[in-house]
Amino acid sequence: MPGNRTKWSCATVVALTLSALLTGCGGSDESSGGGKTVLRYTWWGNPDRAARTQEAVALFEKEHPGITVQTSFAGYEAYKQKLATQAAGGDAPDVMQLDYRQIDQYASGGILLDLGKQKRALRTDEIDEGLLATGVVDGTQYAIPQGRGTETLVYDAKQWKAAGVTLPRDGWTWDEWADSMRELAKRTGKPGSVDPGQSEDCFEVWLRGQGKSLYTKDRRLGFTADDLTRWWTFTDKLRREGAVSAAEQTTQLDGSVENQPLARGKAIADFNWDAPASGYTEIVGEGLTLAPMPSGADGTPGQYFKPSMFMGAAAGTQHPEESAEFIDFMINDEKAAAILGASRGIPVNEPIREDIGPELKDFDKIVADYQDSVDGKLEAPPQAPPSGDNSLQTTFQRDYDHVSFEQMTPREAAEDFITEAKAELRS
Repeated sequence: MPGNRTKWSCATVVALTLSALLTGCGGSDESSGGGKTVLRYTWWGNPDRAARTQEAVALFEKEHPGITVQTSFAGYEAYKQKLATQAAGGDAPDVMQLDYRQIDQYASGGILLDLGKQKRALRTDEIDEGLLATGVVDGTQYAIPQGRGTETLVYDAKQWKAAGVTLPRDGWTWDEWADSMRELAKRTGKPGSVDPGQSEDCFEVWLRGQGKSLYTKDRRLGFTADDLTRWWTFTDKLRREGAVSAAEQTTQLDGSVENQPLARGKAIADFNWDAPASGYTEIVGEGLTLAPMPSGADGTPGQYFKPSMFMGAAAGTQHPEESAEFIDFMINDEKAAAILGASRGIPVNEPIREDIGPELKDFDKIVADYQDSVDGKLEAPPQAPPSGDNSLQTTFQRDYDHVSFEQMTPREAAEDFITEAKAELRS
């Protein structure tokens, strides 16, 4: 899961809105590419996703000879920063990859194109209605889910088995997970897992397992300082025991798998989303396996299926129809789906998902099998978080850093977070 988050202040939101109104979002003109329509497409990911994306883009260009697609990508945090800068400057790319937590932010800022008006070029009838609805803000379809994903504990099965610790099981609880981390640390001499205290995603899973939510339907906090104190007390104790990674490790997290303790040989497991976990394979090697997230004490699951990412288009693009055609191709074309595999999550187009399932190999198959193992057992996804969540992710990380470096108690940090969160969500 992404670690350090990009700070997005209220002033930035105002800048996004004003720039969209005054200058419009940037789009490509047709002066380059020999008279062809040129689309700029940006996204985040790892080298494996990059190779597959370029292959799919080349196929699109072959089948649409009048369109050239210029691509660029970066790691998660760097991508978020660059996209925010482009959007604020009126230079948003024609087509962009979006995170679940960016939809409300960009839609309310006037950055995104109404894709509901592009029905001739963009088909959505074979996408699950629940997933499709996650890209809707105030009744408008601003983004289309590209893949289906869910949270996971990704772990090195070889090391875990060699340690003689009981393997993760379906329905295990957070307390059972903690006991496993302690036992792994005792037998291997290194932390069992990354410290989940710094991750808002992990906190949300834990919170949902308690029957609560990160946000209410009216976009306010769905938890209290007492809830957050309990979570941080739980993770802080594990860190002090050496069962999870030290503070010096978690402060290096930047959203890339390369800097996670698992990739650096400093832990045996990591919390992540299923598709991005593929990035570990070239570093860790064979033996990577996915396990369900821990559940609440009564077995209530906290994880959920959500779009692993979305595709959206700039409101000011000069080529709305071509942008929609490209999005349609990346989501609904069978050949593109075969190329992309599960690099962005399992396809959201249901017939395609059924068709390519038996053909998936290697880590793609591990992801597909993992999703099949939890399918039908998870609760419905929450609505997309409110705009202030991007900023609050940074606040969450910062306050837990104070806990992990023993500069604040879990209670003090939790109260500080709640105060700032309420102020942010009111703004």
